[in-house]
Amino acid sequence: MSGVILNKEILDKYTNRSAVIKALAHPARLFMIDYLSDGEKCVCKFTKELGLDQSTVSKHLAVLKNAGLVNFEKRGLNVYYKLKCRCIMNIFECIETVNKPEE
Repeated sequence: MSGVILNKEILDKYTNRSAVIKALAHPARLFMIDYLSDGEKCVCKFTKELGLDQSTVSKHLAVLKNAGLVNFEKRGLNVYYKLKCRCIMNIFECIETVNKPEE
């Protein structure tokens, strides 16, 4: 893309892509997306599955929410998350076809 001048629309597109990729760039958040692929989950489920405290889980979920990957709904004292964009699972399928570099 040498010499290409990025207009606002193009820059916004790549900025959004970057935000999504950054949000996925942590093993716990990748697990969370995978875990939500079969339906909504309470924050308490994530703490149990990941063995992390609620504060840490909430911070990870906030990153995913801010990137537009998940929605949440508060019900009483519990907060439930679900995937906003199910097609994100296609990225996982693609990544898993990439050959690991030889050591």
